[in-house]
Amino acid sequence: MINSVNQYRVNNYFPAGYGVQKTQNPIPQKEVQVQSKPASLSNDNLNLQPVKTSILYMNDIHGKMTNMERIYSVVKQFDNANMPGTDKMKLASGDVILGANFISNQVANNFLNWIGVSANALGNHELDVVPKNLAVLMDKANYKLLAINATVDPSSPMAGKIGKSIVQEINGQKYGIIGVAPSDMAERVKLNDSVKNIKIDDFETTVKKVQDEVNRLQSEGINKIVVLSHSGLKHDKNLAQSTSGIDVILGAHTHDLISGIEKDKNLLMSKSGEPVIITQAGKDGENVGILNLEFDSKGVITKAQNNLVKTRAYNRTLESRAAVESIIGKPEVVGTVASTVEPPKERLIENNPDADIVVDAMRSELGTDIAILNAGNIRGHFGVGKIDSRLVNDVTPFEDKILIGELSEKDIVDAINVGGKSFLHSGHKPGILIFSGMRYTMTDKGELKSLTFIDKSGVEHQIDVNNPSTERKFTAAMDDFFAMGGDNYLPSNENPDFIIKKFDFDKNKLTCNYIKKLPQPMHITNDERVKIVPSN
Repeated sequence: MINSVNQYRVNNYFPAGYGVQKTQNPIPQKEVQVQSKPASLSNDNLNLQPVKTSILYMNDIHGKMTNMERIYSVVKQFDNANMPGTDKMKLASGDVILGANFISNQVANNFLNWIGVSANALGNHELDVVPKNLAVLMDKANYKLLAINATVDPSSPMAGKIGKSIVQEINGQKYGIIGVAPSDMAERVKLNDSVKNIKIDDFETTVKKVQDEVNRLQSEGINKIVVLSHSGLKHDKNLAQSTSGIDVILGAHTHDLISGIEKDKNLLMSKSGEPVIITQAGKDGENVGILNLEFDSKGVITKAQNNLVKTRAYNRTLESRAAVESIIGKPEVVGTVASTVEPPKERLIENNPDADIVVDAMRSELGTDIAILNAGNIRGHFGVGKIDSRLVNDVTPFEDKILIGELSEKDIVDAINVGGKSFLHSGHKPGILIFSGMRYTMTDKGELKSLTFIDKSGVEHQIDVNNPSTERKFTAAMDDFFAMGGDNYLPSNENPDFIIKKFDFDKNKLTCNYIKKLPQPMHITNDERVKIVPSN
């Protein structure tokens, strides 16, 4: 049961000036008092002082270096906040890293070191990095990578580098921190050595392993337990209600933005009737969270307050920029945007003008009939102002290798239909496909209505979506994630036979070259090459 009480004053947890560089102070959510089953509260020491804890948490930053720099500023204020008698912690729930580029991965790894994170869950994008390179990063990490449900082949370079849990002691108080990797890891990571020698348990097995680890920690007298979960909100709710002893689940993977604390939404009861709080801070480092807690002497949460902080309220400091550029080098200015449109609210199921620029670059620079890009590949926005190579990398950060392949009408229609299923999936994954040289119309239930090929003379050729040809083929620019069957748009295959030519660079290089050739300044518009219409 929840009893509403007065809000915390802003300066209790947010000092004067906190987050006011571009916007007003973040509005703190209500503190709530949390009551467990009466039996769990009966003890002889209720007059002891409560333990106050403040956790700065983050998830699914996806290699966004500009937002890492802003988070660096948030953390500095968190570290300097006057919070007497409060244990401060900084934790991450996975997918801080994104893509295969080792230089970008070094930035993400160093970022976690710079801000003092003590543990990070193993997310699916951490395994974009092949094991030998991930092992190098972990050797330089000041934090621990955690996944209770990961089994690593003893021959892997990652053997011994993924932990189950850690115990963090602050001001004499001990906190158990357990990590959970996504049970759908094999579906989310393209074919590479990572998924060959790092296996993740199914969710049922994962729940049992988490409970066993909670029991072990409790046997050592640790009664405040946090789970860093990269399993998604649905699984996190299941975990909260199927176990006993967990206090907090810092979530990730499904990119949910959970503000405040609400019964049955993110405040649930464990099997033993004690409160469990679930959080998640969205995606791409757009927000970080600060969870303020009070525990009684038994380690049961009695008060809680969950605040979200928008990172764009913070400036990128010279200190943080210099730190990043010491690794990646100075960016190159490649163009200027004079006007643009708002990015899509649902980027996985809407046409995206920023994606259009990238996919047009792929087709133009490689001279193919078409180019194909999955909507999930785009993680940023070309705003008004200068475009430099760092911004391009922020917009398309995966660093997959580009190739030219030959696909039939049927191959293409089948792949579009896989993307169409995203309208029916929670989280809209894997996302629709964006084309250069083709346009299509689809219903908001994912039914493909029409598809047109536009040749280099601008002439449109209709394709029969109900009976596509297996003989008529197109040269197509794509990345190796798509070509090898990532997200199942195409059949999984490490060496697809339709490949004509491979390149040792990613689409961001093509995008920079392409933008340089465009008339400047640029005007970005939405040409609706993917048109979504209401279903009948």
